[in-house]
Parts: sequence; structure tokens; C-alpha cells
Amino acid sequence: MTTRVTLISPALSAALREARFADGPLDAAGRRQAEGIRGAVADAFADAGQLVFVSPSSRCEQTAEALGLVAEPLSELRGCAMGRWRGLRLDEVAAKEPQSVAAWLADPAAAPHGGESLDALHTRVGHWLDALPADARVLAVAEPDVVRALTVHAIGAPAEVFWRIDVLPLTATELSGRNGRWNLRGGRPLRGASE
Repeated sequence: MTTRVTLISPALSAALREARFADGPLDAAGRRQAEGIRGAVADAFADAGQLVFVSPSSRCEQTAEALGLVAEPLSELRGCAMGRWRGLRLDEVAAKEPQSVAAWLADPAAAPHGGESLDALHTRVGHWLDALPADARVLAVAEPDVVRALTVHAIGAPAEVFWRIDVLPLTATELSGRNGRWNLRGGRPLRGASE
């Protein structure tokens, strides 16, 4: 029996555009894009008995809603806790704390912001993925850092490759596997029926 997990990254928001360590609502363009592919997502990912989850953030919840998904918020899929950097832009933090940012980008165990390390994020989401039933069908709208961490875990890559994975808005990353062996299909753009 094969477990299938489809991860959809959220539509654009001001926080994503600004590289801000914050949640926030979708912007008008992001909402339009998500609503524009609603039917295609329903057609492509409709599966009886499928579990549908969402990262507990407003941008992910609003993306799920715009896509027409009824999704359960799941704390295991929350984004990385950024401690005292929360709400700030990456460029602001880099200007004030260049050594801290350098350490955070280079060492997955580092958490100079006082929040969660990338290692801790990988462990958390990896436990969730590994605990899924052998025949589960899962669809989740998840934060980009969660998608990255799940990808790293699924392919058994070292945590240092986290920063080398781009997760674009409204893309599907698909994982399938069994017995801890996962296959990856990454970054498929979600498109409307007319595209």
C-alpha cells in the first residue's frame, strides 16, 4: 500500500513578497490566483477518503478556502517558530544581526532568534509524515518552509540542503511511498482549466 501526500504552497501575501518572518492575509493578487484555479484543484485532487489539512496560518487557511478545500488546521504543519525575529523582514534582521543570520543560514541546529531551529522543524514534520497510515491519501496546504522540510526528510537529504529548495506559490509537491521510502515530484504549478 502506498501513501500519497500532496503539499500545496500558499498563494502570495504581502509577508511572502517581503520575505517577512510573519503570517498575514493573502493579497488581492494571491486570492485571485487561488480562486482562478479552484476548479482545476478540485478536479485534480478530489479523492474519496482523502485527509485534507492546512498549516495553521491565515495565508494557508485563506488559500485552502479560495481553492474550495475544507481543511483541518494541523499544528504539526505550522511554520518554523521565529522567536524575536517574528514580524521582521529578513533584510532588516540581516542588517542588525549579520552573524546571527549567517549562523541560522549555515547551521540547521542554530536558533539565534530564540525560536525553533531548522533541525527541530525537520524532526517535527518528519514525525508527522512517518506516522501517516500506509494507505493514506493526504492533501495539505502548507507553509513553504514546511514543504521544504518535508521534502528534505522524504528524500533523506541532509538538513543543510533546506535552503537549496525553492517553493513557489501555488505549486504542488507530491510525495509517495511506503516503509519510509519516499518518491518526490516537486514544484508542479497549479493551473486553471483554461491554461
